[in-house]
Amino acid sequence: MQLLGITVALGLLGGIWAQPSILLPECDSVEAEEAALVALDYLNAQHTHGYKYALNRIEDFKIHTLPDGNNTYVLEIELLETDCHVLDPTPVANCTVRPKHLTAIEGDCDVVLRKVAGILTVLAFKCKTEESREDLCLGCSTLLPLNHTQGQDFVQASLTKLNNETQNLTYSLLEIGRMSSQVVAGGKRYKAEFVVVEANCINDTCTPLNDTMAARGICISEGTKDPSVNCKMFSTLMPLVDANNTIGPILPPQVHIHPESAESAEVVPVGPALIVPAAEPAIPSPAADDSSSDASSASVEVPVALVKREAPASIVANAPAAPVAPVKVCPGRIRFF
Repeated sequence: MQLLGITVALGLLGGIWAQPSILLPECDSVEAEEAALVALDYLNAQHTHGYKYALNRIEDFKIHTLPDGNNTYVLEIELLETDCHVLDPTPVANCTVRPKHLTAIEGDCDVVLRKVAGILTVLAFKCKTEESREDLCLGCSTLLPLNHTQGQDFVQASLTKLNNETQNLTYSLLEIGRMSSQVVAGGKRYKAEFVVVEANCINDTCTPLNDTMAARGICISEGTKDPSVNCKMFSTLMPLVDANNTIGPILPPQVHIHPESAESAEVVPVGPALIVPAAEPAIPSPAADDSSSDASSASVEVPVALVKREAPASIVANAPAAPVAPVKVCPGRIRFF
């Protein structure tokens, strides 16, 4: 289990302790959904490598109201890793969540936001991630650490094949996103996801271009010895086949919709009132990550008051004598699994 990261502005949280009134809306309420979307966008923006995350469930939600009208939101959300790299401009709503049998990565995050003049701003967050191994089967592929020697050799062989089959352009390895292996007849079958960037080569030395206009894309390779490689550039899709085969026409970028849930395909707009402004200078940029990539972060606990979800005394006093089923306010609905 790894920590994604945390950034805290304790001075800005002082208002929480100024005798706030605490509201407990439903986790599927409009306010909770709006705050969760802002938190999700912020967390994904902190990633410099790895994959984007999608919202799976809002587990808890509190609003600390203050006399000045500036409210503080405290969220607990569950996230799932998608197959969209952080450099991929595809909206998260159109990314596919990895199924459990492919070793899904789950993230649990506590997020504190402040709403001032209708604008939500993330003040602090704390996340942890773990691999979901519930549905793994005997003989299924196993996720490999990114420093796995044989896996890295497989990626290098895949990159070499990509460059040999690409004309007028050479790519360098930007990062390895994910590697897995599976025992099959004849040995181990590897599958790797890695990000490439256009390179400038002089003789046999290639240097990645540090240019925003440089071509970038994510490649998926699999095989035992001679890998098959398919690269999705972030503007075009480049299928790569063996030299003996005919290369088909270049296709437009793919947009993936999760097939198991109609809700996951819904694009939820975020209104102008929910734009997250740039982070305060006092808040350092955190390093976010998952089980498929390295992590380095500091841990600081966010002081948040714990409140029992009990009905007000006035409601209890006027309650009918017959038993009444309590209203389930949290956690909210599950979007994927």
